[in-house]
Amino acid sequence: MPESHEKIDHEFYTTDRWNNWLGQVKESGFEFKEEENSEKEGAVFVNMADDVILSCLKVIAKYESNALPAEDAMAILDDIREIALTEVEPMSEDIDLMIESLQTSLMGSFAACECYIGKGFDKKAKLDELISAAVEAEEAKDIDSAIGYVAQVGALVLDGKTLPESSMEELPYGLVAEWLDGIDSIEAAMMGADSYKEDDGKYDAV
Repeated sequence: MPESHEKIDHEFYTTDRWNNWLGQVKESGFEFKEEENSEKEGAVFVNMADDVILSCLKVIAKYESNALPAEDAMAILDDIREIALTEVEPMSEDIDLMIESLQTSLMGSFAACECYIGKGFDKKAKLDELISAAVEAEEAKDIDSAIGYVAQVGALVLDGKTLPESSMEELPYGLVAEWLDGIDSIEAAMMGADSYKEDDGKYDAV
């Protein structure tokens, strides 16, 4: 799809930052193990995803404060998405599986942010019904509709709603579950320190 906007020069998230995380992942030598240290080693993937999500939340905060017009915010999110979802060169079987899972969950995060800025959601919609609809769409192999419902769930979370625990616990394993993991990460990041709202991701049109 051709870009209809000017390239935005910004520091919300960069390729160098992503590559630095990939370097840390490679150095971790992560392997799936029964021992506790496997969880410790796996923390790098959680931190890596959180870093991307916080960058997206900074963009949204600038949009909400009218420091960024919607079109520019969308362009920057698209740029971050392109960096984070680029195919990664194989490292090891276990690391590759973790990276694939991380990128899949981030697809849900990006869809949510774009839906929120694009105002493509109904503020009165019920999260549990949207989650059920997403699961049903995936079962019917209607993946476009499934990600659309997940995007609306995430937009509502960005708008202040809370994910229903019961619906999240009953999720069958699949794409919707992984995408919603990305929404869960957004909710967790928003419940943490909100200093990201004051962060100045410099941007200029070039």
